[in-house]
Amino acid sequence: MDIDKLINQRKYTYDELKFIVDSYMNNTISDEKMTLFLKRVCKKGLSIKETIDLTDIYIKSGSVVDLSNVKFPTVDKHSTGGIGDKVSLIVGPIVAALDIAVPKMSGRGLGHTGGTIDKLESIEGFKVSLTNEEFINQVNDIGCAVISQTGNIVPADKKIYALRDVTGTVDSIPLIAASVMSKKIAAGADKILLEVTGGSGSFMESESRARVLAETMVNIGKMVDRETIAVITNMNQPLGKYCGNALETMEAIQTLKGKGESDVTYVCCVLGAYMLKLAGKGDDIVANMKLIQSKIDSKEGLKKFKELVERQGGDITVFDKPEQLMKARVKIPVEASESGYIYAIDAKNIGQAVVNIGGGRMKKEDSVDHYVGVEVLKKIGDEVSRGDILMYIHANNDEMARKQVEFLRNSYKYADSSIKKLTSK
Repeated sequence: MDIDKLINQRKYTYDELKFIVDSYMNNTISDEKMTLFLKRVCKKGLSIKETIDLTDIYIKSGSVVDLSNVKFPTVDKHSTGGIGDKVSLIVGPIVAALDIAVPKMSGRGLGHTGGTIDKLESIEGFKVSLTNEEFINQVNDIGCAVISQTGNIVPADKKIYALRDVTGTVDSIPLIAASVMSKKIAAGADKILLEVTGGSGSFMESESRARVLAETMVNIGKMVDRETIAVITNMNQPLGKYCGNALETMEAIQTLKGKGESDVTYVCCVLGAYMLKLAGKGDDIVANMKLIQSKIDSKEGLKKFKELVERQGGDITVFDKPEQLMKARVKIPVEASESGYIYAIDAKNIGQAVVNIGGGRMKKEDSVDHYVGVEVLKKIGDEVSRGDILMYIHANNDEMARKQVEFLRNSYKYADSSIKKLTSK
């Protein structure tokens, strides 16, 4: 096939999509050619059939984990990403403490949002690569495991995912749906819960686009007989107080200790409640939310997270002193430029600032500084006076951090009259 002509086609057959993916995997076409295809998809889209075909091609590029021998019902959870979204670190262990297996395959940071794997790697010694046997044994033993896309599990998505991150081809519903669902299906769970974030801090900046993405992924799940529920959450401001890999890991531990921000705890209770529903533990979402909260109150979720970290080689002293994860050398304040009530925050700017100070990838070969980030003190609905501190930048390069101050200050918009505080519903 003529790859140049193929890239610009209006519609694709299964075999044509497979040819493009296979050609990239065997290095017949370059990053530049594949980027042209990805840009075409971002601009023109794919039909639901083409999206399902691409998902299947991703899955069949590698092996699928067989969890049939796991003794508990299996439910996987995935978020499409957002600023400060550390929910998977919290809700997975809580649900595992309720005798539900949570086998999770996660990605690294993509664009302006962080990845669960990057967060866990901020814990010294944490091992994100497990063999299939180790993965299954751990899920059977303690109910949860988190691995990266290693070995022969959806290798096509892994390679294309890394390219999308650095070529401006992240924001595409078909590409996001195929990437997410191929990982979830290949990881072998019986049921799948999807948190689809909508708002300025997510890839889906409007609720309508978030709904289209949610519906697309649920349809993919149906096509492969995996019961899938999608919950749309609000990402018009950062979730919780901290943004950045190690800072978010610290906040996850604090939340499991019962000291978390109310918005983080609420989202975890909602998503955990739907995971219980998928596992057949009850259809009453309010009752399920109370059960999730009880596992925070009893510290059983915390104990399970500690088990997970210890089993995968991580330093468990972070559970006694989570503040040790605050390793950045400088802490720069960002002050309010005017007085008033905060009515909007460009959350994407906060994520971009974290990338700019080294907390994300500008190109796929980049390493990540796990310990930089932003600490958010003021959010929508808060009243501030000129000069009040809105947030702190945690960085390892003073000059680089100071370049973000004005950028972040301008992310806030003010009104003269009081504004209702934003919820995560």
